[in-house]
Amino acid sequence: MKTLKLVLALFAAAALAACGTMGNAASPAMMSGDLLTGSNGMTLYTFDKDVAGQSMCNGPCASNWPPLYARDGDTASGDYSVITRDDGKKQWALKGKPLYFWAKDMKVGDKTGDGFNNLWHVAKP
Repeated sequence: MKTLKLVLALFAAAALAACGTMGNAASPAMMSGDLLTGSNGMTLYTFDKDVAGQSMCNGPCASNWPPLYARDGDTASGDYSVITRDDGKKQWALKGKPLYFWAKDMKVGDKTGDGFNNLWHVAKP
């Protein structure tokens, strides 16, 4: 009986550990029509001045264009990668392009940042 309890306890621990790991590999963005949104449903954008794997939007720029931050332990999967910003924080990127929100989008479905200064565009898969 003790052996059965031990086996069940080990199985339960392994199952819980696997669940925790799966959460870190989930896609950081969702499809909404032909564009990408964050888990909050808000439109995501890319910036033409970014170089692959590096954000060029820092300081005041990042106040207007908040990065799609990655959590500690998030891992890259498929076309998504995690980059390190100049301030040391982690940010999600799609095909090497960092992803951002636009501070002036007020509700789900807004995409008022698309085409801003001819440098910002809605993120598409």
